[in-house]
Amino acid sequence: MKRLLLTTAAATAFAGAAQAEGSLNIFAWSDSIAPGLIEKFEQENDVDVTVDSFNSNEDLLTRLQAGASGYDLITPSQHFLKIMMDEGLLEDIDAHDLAAYQQVQDEWKGQWWDPENDFSIPLAYGTAGFTVNRDVYDGPVDSWAVYFEPPKELQGNIASLNYPDEVIGAAQLYLGVEFCTEDPDEMKKVYDLLVAQKPDVAVYASDNIENRIGSGEVGAHFWWDGNSFRTRYNDDAPIEYAMPKEGLVGWIDSMAVPAGASNVENAKAFMNFISTPENATIQYNYYAHSSPVELDLEQAEYTPENAPELFPDVPVEFSRACSPAAQDLVTRVWTQLLQ
Repeated sequence: MKRLLLTTAAATAFAGAAQAEGSLNIFAWSDSIAPGLIEKFEQENDVDVTVDSFNSNEDLLTRLQAGASGYDLITPSQHFLKIMMDEGLLEDIDAHDLAAYQQVQDEWKGQWWDPENDFSIPLAYGTAGFTVNRDVYDGPVDSWAVYFEPPKELQGNIASLNYPDEVIGAAQLYLGVEFCTEDPDEMKKVYDLLVAQKPDVAVYASDNIENRIGSGEVGAHFWWDGNSFRTRYNDDAPIEYAMPKEGLVGWIDSMAVPAGASNVENAKAFMNFISTPENATIQYNYYAHSSPVELDLEQAEYTPENAPELFPDVPVEFSRACSPAAQDLVTRVWTQLLQ
């Protein structure tokens, strides 16, 4: 495979970037940024970096809405990025002027969540679906029916996330209900499906998933593509990421700066740093989610052959920022489900 090189203009922009100094406080998805890159950035830029983690977009949004988060760089998913923009929670950093933007693949530029590319630089993308432990369940995994209406082997033995975002999206895919519907009758179908599934859910949890599914504590778990892949690939766990014919829920996480951040220039410097082909490839090999920026393909470790989880052969529908009326229905469904 051919190495992807920086264009002369992009290379000049990176080489000419001012060296950062001081500190950088990052709030990112758990275990999502390669520790080696944090150390490398600190050494090259004389910056002390602190990384805290979150496990849901809802947690991140709540933190920003409370004000004075103290963070300089965050990594929300696309629909929550749009919500944060609309609520004035993000800094306009003219992201389209950054060297990092030159590395972004064209398909991810000018998207609806940041149409002018003012606020964000994409970091990683992938899907949300479900994973099964093959020591527990050896049947087909080509439909969401296996998860939402489980066969005998999985009854009472599946696990869900503890927040609604992607779980409800998956239920909508299975039922043919449009994302962001404002129709209460349509959302009643989603609620009825989840209530009927509830006796088969051993736990609603968004942490420690790799141990829960990898050990066979549960036979199926709602999860993400790259996380499932890493557990199978690195730990030799007997698991498989499903490819349901109804489709998977798509996501793309981007780097953005909270409004009022203290170290905006350092945040920009980090965006440029992690988006170079060399560093983006290190990040890709660590995080094992697809990259929206150009990679050094000679050094990229994952392919459709060894990482099919990252290359789905079924439809992918990305979560969207819903109207208040639609979001209220989602919240009501989930709140009533967990009562």
